Amino acid sequence: MAQTSVLDWTVREVAEWLLKNGHGKYVKLFCDDHCIDGKALILLTESDIRNAPLSIQVMGDVKHLSASIRRLQLDNQQCLLSLGYDPGSFFSVPGSSSLGTNGLVHHYYSSSRNEGADLPLFMDSEQHHSTPPLSEDGRATKLQPEVWKALISLGYLFVVTWITAFVMVVVHDRVPDMKKYPPLPDIFLDNVPHIPWAFHMCEVTGTLLLFIWLIVLTFHKHRFILLRRFFALSGTVFLLRCVTMLITSLSVPGTHLQCNPRTLDSEVRKYGELWAKIQHAYIIWRGAGMSIQGVRTCGDYMFSGHTVALTMLNFFITEYTPRHLYFVHTFTWLLNMFGIFFILSAHEHYSIDVFVAFYITSRLFLYYHTLANNQALMQRDSNRTRVWFPLFSFFESSVDGIVPNEYESPVVPIRKLLIWIKECAWKFISPTVSELRQARRISNRRSEFKSE
Repeated sequence: MAQTSVLDWTVREVAEWLLKNGHGKYVKLFCDDHCIDGKALILLTESDIRNAPLSIQVMGDVKHLSASIRRLQLDNQQCLLSLGYDPGSFFSVPGSSSLGTNGLVHHYYSSSRNEGADLPLFMDSEQHHSTPPLSEDGRATKLQPEVWKALISLGYLFVVTWITAFVMVVVHDRVPDMKKYPPLPDIFLDNVPHIPWAFHMCEVTGTLLLFIWLIVLTFHKHRFILLRRFFALSGTVFLLRCVTMLITSLSVPGTHLQCNPRTLDSEVRKYGELWAKIQHAYIIWRGAGMSIQGVRTCGDYMFSGHTVALTMLNFFITEYTPRHLYFVHTFTWLLNMFGIFFILSAHEHYSIDVFVAFYITSRLFLYYHTLANNQALMQRDSNRTRVWFPLFSFFESSVDGIVPNEYESPVVPIRKLLIWIKECAWKFISPTVSELRQARRISNRRSEFKSE
C-alpha cells in the first residue's frame, strides 16, 4: 500500500489504513456502510466525521481520526491539487489565526522529526509527491548555489543576445521608407518636443542601475540563484522581443532619425550577405545595443529593449534588498521611470513600445517569483509546469521557498573557491606523490640490500 497513490486506494486498502492507525472499530462504518475509498478518505474533514451520515459522537475518536486524516493530507498535497482542491483549505485551524498553513506544516514535520517518526520529507515522484516543509515565514529551508545552473543560464542569455543582435540587423534592413510611411500618431510624441540628449541619459540611468545590481550580487549570500534567475528572465524577455520585432515593422517614430537600409558594398559582394549581417550583428552585440557605444539601429521598436533592461534591473534590486531600504527602492524606481521618460523624450520609441515592454517584463518577473515562492504551484512532478515553464522547472527544482535576503562578505565565496581548487589539485597530485614515495622506498631497500 505504501507504493500506491492514495487516489488509487480501494475500500479494502482504506480498511487496512484504519486498522494500521488504530481506528479498527470504524472499518465497518467507513468501508462496509459508506464505501469510502482513498479518494473519498483524503477529502474528509472533521465536520464530515462529526455530522451525518458518519455521525461519530465520541470526541476522542473524532479528534484522533481527524488528526490521522490531516496527517495523510499533508503527505499527499499533490493528490489534493490533482483533484482541484487547495491543500491550504484542509489545514486551517478553527478559532486560531496565529497558525497558518505554512506554520501547521512546519510544526507537523518538526514534531515528527523530534518524535523519530519515519516520515518522508521529500517523496519520490512515483510515490505520494508530498511538498517539502516550509519555514513559518515561507522561506526556503535549504538552498544550494548550483553554480552550474548559473553558467547554463548565462549561456542561454549569451545565445539570446546574439539572436537579438542578428534580428536587429534584419529589421533594420526592412525599416519602412520614411517618406512613404511617416511617424504614427502618438499622444506622448505629438505633445512632447524632441530632446536630443535624452536617449544618452536613459542609458546612463541604466548603467547606474546595473552598478547597483552588481553591488547587491557581490554581497548577497545566494548570488548564484539570483544570477540564474536574472539571466533566465532576461533571456526569455529578449527572445520574445525578437519575435515581436520580426512580426511587424513599424514606421520610424521620429523624423530626426536617419534610418536607411544598409548599402551593398564590396565587402558584401566578396563574402556574401549573410556574413555581412553577422559582422553587423557582432558590432551591435559588442556594444550591447547602446548608442553611447556607437550603436545605431532602426526598426527594433516593438518592444523597447531599453525599457526591458531598466525594468528588470529595478525589479531585481527591489526584490533582493531588505524592505527597510526605502531610499534604495525609491531611487531605483525613479531611475526606472526617468529612464522611460528619456526614451520617449528622445522619440526613439512609440509609447506603446515602452508600455508593452514594461508590462511584459514586470508580469513575467512577478509570475516567475510567485511560482518560485509558492510550494503548491511549483510541484516538481507537475506536467503543466514542465510544459509551460520548462526553464522554471529546471532552474527552480531544488528551491523550496522564498530566497531570503542574507548577505556575506565577497571574500567568503573566493575562499571557498580557493579551497575547492586546492582539494581538486591535491586529488590530482596525490597519486603521483604516492607513486614517488613508493618508488623512493623501493630504491632505498635495494640500496640497503646491496650494501649488505
